[in-house]
Amino acid sequence: MATEVFNERELYPSYEVIGGKKVMAPAANPTHGSIIGRLYAFLFSYLDAQNAGYVFADDVDVYLLEGPLFKPDLIVVLEENSSIIDWNKGIYGAPDMVVEVLSRSTKKRDVTVKKDAYEANGVREYWIIDPWAKSVDVYLLHDGKYFFSDEYILFDADEFEKLTDAEKAEVKYEVPVSILEGLKVPLKYIFKWGYK
Repeated sequence: MATEVFNERELYPSYEVIGGKKVMAPAANPTHGSIIGRLYAFLFSYLDAQNAGYVFADDVDVYLLEGPLFKPDLIVVLEENSSIIDWNKGIYGAPDMVVEVLSRSTKKRDVTVKKDAYEANGVREYWIIDPWAKSVDVYLLHDGKYFFSDEYILFDADEFEKLTDAEKAEVKYEVPVSILEGLKVPLKYIFKWGYK
């Protein structure tokens, strides 16, 4: 007699609530998982050593005060803001930092609806990571509005050689974490899966 094999996530799918409607939150693929896993490890190491706060990856519910329920790819809550963490249920309020890794099915929401909601709720730092472009776009909150801080791109050798000397001089190899003064994450660390 054959044993039925099932996927628990099919029985209990992960979802977000956007505009009052449940929207499926697709499972991460290995590329996505590698990026978030490495960024989680980097931030966890720093936050734990400094006793400065907490980092969460994938599938943690974030209940924003202005309505939506999101499951950001990565969340940072600093120690001084840790009262928003309910360790049994989720996060109730605005994390200090949120990271979303683009996928073809979620890209539009990440750069519009989610960005707007994070801004409206006071998330201080928002990273949008594009795994195809190997880039990180950073938005910082000032006076209740997001301002584009910078785009950090990991160029391969061929792409780098096509840049002008002036463009090469402007290339940045690390992404600063604004909410953690002095901390920078190397792009080659984030995208190591493509650079062995």
